Amino acid sequence: MSEKPAGTAGTPGGSDVAAMWQNSPPGSLYDYIRVASFSLGPDGRIEQWSERAAELFGIEARQAVGKDPLEVFAPAVPGQRSEPTAPFLGEGGLDGREWTGLVPYRRDGHEQGLAEIYVMPTENERGERAALCVAVDVRALRAIETDIAASEAVFGQSPLGFFFFGTDLTLLRVNESFAQTFGRPAGWHRGRTPHDFLPRNEADRLTSALRQVLDSGKPVSDIQLVGPVPGRSERRRWSVSLYRLHSGSGRPIGVAALATDVTGRRRAEREAAGVRRNLALLNEAGARIGNSLDLEVTARELLDVAVPQFCDLASVDLYQGLLVGDEAPPGLADGSGELRRVAYASAVSGAPVDGTDKPIQVGEVHRYPFQSPCAAALRTAHVQTVPRRESEEGPELGAVVQSTLAVPMVARDTVVGLVQFARTKGSEPFGERDTALAVELAARAAVCIDNAWLYRREHERALILQRSLLPPGAPEAAGLEIAARYLPGNTATEVGGDWFDVIELPGHRTALVVGDVMGRGLRAAVAMGELRTAVRTLAMLDLEPAEVLSALDEIAHGLGTPGGKQSASRGVRGSVRAADLSEVYLATCVYAVYDPVTRRATVANAGHLPPVLVEAGRPARLLDVLPGMPLGVGGEPFEETEIELPDGALLALYTDGLVESRDHPLDEGLQAFRDALTDPARPLEEVCDHVLSALDTHHGEDDIALLMARLRGLPETHVGDWTLPPEARSVARAREMARDQLQAWDMADLVDTTELLVSELVTNALRYGEGEIRLRLLLDRTLVCEVWDGGLVQPRRRRARDTDEGGRGLQLVGLLSAAWGSRRTPIGKTVWFELALPDGDSPPPDAVEALLSLY
Repeated sequence: MSEKPAGTAGTPGGSDVAAMWQNSPPGSLYDYIRVASFSLGPDGRIEQWSERAAELFGIEARQAVGKDPLEVFAPAVPGQRSEPTAPFLGEGGLDGREWTGLVPYRRDGHEQGLAEIYVMPTENERGERAALCVAVDVRALRAIETDIAASEAVFGQSPLGFFFFGTDLTLLRVNESFAQTFGRPAGWHRGRTPHDFLPRNEADRLTSALRQVLDSGKPVSDIQLVGPVPGRSERRRWSVSLYRLHSGSGRPIGVAALATDVTGRRRAEREAAGVRRNLALLNEAGARIGNSLDLEVTARELLDVAVPQFCDLASVDLYQGLLVGDEAPPGLADGSGELRRVAYASAVSGAPVDGTDKPIQVGEVHRYPFQSPCAAALRTAHVQTVPRRESEEGPELGAVVQSTLAVPMVARDTVVGLVQFARTKGSEPFGERDTALAVELAARAAVCIDNAWLYRREHERALILQRSLLPPGAPEAAGLEIAARYLPGNTATEVGGDWFDVIELPGHRTALVVGDVMGRGLRAAVAMGELRTAVRTLAMLDLEPAEVLSALDEIAHGLGTPGGKQSASRGVRGSVRAADLSEVYLATCVYAVYDPVTRRATVANAGHLPPVLVEAGRPARLLDVLPGMPLGVGGEPFEETEIELPDGALLALYTDGLVESRDHPLDEGLQAFRDALTDPARPLEEVCDHVLSALDTHHGEDDIALLMARLRGLPETHVGDWTLPPEARSVARAREMARDQLQAWDMADLVDTTELLVSELVTNALRYGEGEIRLRLLLDRTLVCEVWDGGLVQPRRRRARDTDEGGRGLQLVGLLSAAWGSRRTPIGKTVWFELALPDGDSPPPDAVEALLSLY
């Protein structure tokens, strides 16, 4: 429809008429309500029928005009009695009274809906009574009411700020959340523009975005606006999203917007960015500090990390007795002992870090005055803030330093020196988080210095301990050919926290383990031994790989907290000790269980580098396993990844010392490692030697552990697998199948023993288990028999009395087998036993003698 004025210009009041009498644009409220009209003549019959009425009721004018309304709205149904006339003909309209009511109507002879009809009395030109009727579809009316109620609820109760702009970019309506966000009453905003409540630049940006959305119809998200709020001193930040509103016919009628106060979120983002920077700095410190047993080199490494990333100036002072003596000195309790400045770094030329008139030179021996903050830090083992001091030499020296931290270096409850971190004018002063980071940096350096103290004393002990913890000889496992290499990071100490292990599990499965305890020296070796022992203990329980790492994580977390979790916050000395040990007892580990029957491996990872798989005709690739968190962090779950491994493939587990050093990044080392694994068919020992010769393994920075396994699954002919129904005759059937299988394997010497033990296990499965029974025999270096059932109750050995008729089955299994046990499965349990293969020298156990020995 056109919006051209319908009035005539040039007539009196023509301009006013033109402004009032004009066609409405499409999309008015009547398009939603669907109002229809018709009229009644003096005889009560329909005299006029609008097109809207025809559309609403589905009846053309020629079918309605001249008829009784009752015939139109409710045509007679055969076999049903109808009312004599429409109710509003007698109650209103033609008798001069208005009438409003609900009238059901039918379309095509069926009930279709309900119309609300308003009857208004009229007169024709002859003065006869007539009526004008307006009808509205009740369903459409109710829908509009529901929409309005829902819209009001969302608009009024939403915690987000809602506001609507008209096409002239003035505010039409805002909700209370918006009013609270921008600090003024809701009524104040009506009719305002963005320039009324935002700074000029921000208002221009919002106005431009509003025009863009209004013209293009494309929504705009997350416009960041900054401005003041009345009654608040802090500037606020808002996130605003815009989208265009349309009428029922699609005509743009304005722009709707959502506003959220994100000031707190931005503050949190800045804090998170600071935390990330600090974590990155700590990570760099862990990689760069402590790579040498030289005290001065360690001090310079600390300053290389701190300047200029953390501060502008820094110095390190160590006790003179520490530098000249063979044993770790206790340090003077009053903090007045002699110190030597061993390192100094500055991003600002000519600025004294200690704020004195004469800067202390590197190599100079000095003492701090008793009342000075530096002496207090040495005396109390607490961080001290050095007050700013103007130098007499002018602003070039003294006035440039605005904030200094004096941080004691504490190792094994002993203060060994002092680090000073300083920031100059223009830098942000040290805050609480900065102080904590400074303490952590100093603690890391102190641990490295402490390692240097203990080097000679720990050397022999660490050598003996580490050699005793590594697996002796070449490990063996069913379905696997294994080769391993271990290179210490420093040939002088031969001590570190890397380890590998090969653990045989029930069912000819094998656990392959590689781990790396963070840190160096005797403490790391002790932690490695404890964790390796814990891994073996947990593996013997036949837990899933993720469960093993979860339990190991709890063990590592407990090892790093002296006296348990409760003592971690006891005073300065206790907390320093806890932090020091936690550094050592953090570890990474990858735990993989290979099943030669299914030729699948289940892998769980605790922050370790992923294994490498080499298949014939394909380049080596990193297995896609979830990384997980390192052991000792505590509280984080571990996930498992199941991978199918073809026969003949190589699986390599390793520590980061093999692929990472200062000379090349981790990605380059991993690529070089994969390039060295090109021929999986070569003898495994040659493959290991080739890898160590191709990679940079002489950097001496970290230990290297390499564990390689060639996968050779059990042949199908070495596996017997049967499913038995839960009935008594299954016991005899199980004995028969076991006997036939052993005879097929030419293991007649084991038939009697196997039959007896299989009978016991299947009988127990029938008596105490649930569901179908599965019997499986596996032949490799030993004979393994497994009986599976759906019961959850684990078998338990008990000592039968002489008068008991039963209760000796598991005792018999223990006497006749080389090993036996039970493990959980996702749907029940598996009870197994293992028999040594006959070697011709020693006869198999006598089942009759074993049975008689039970009585």
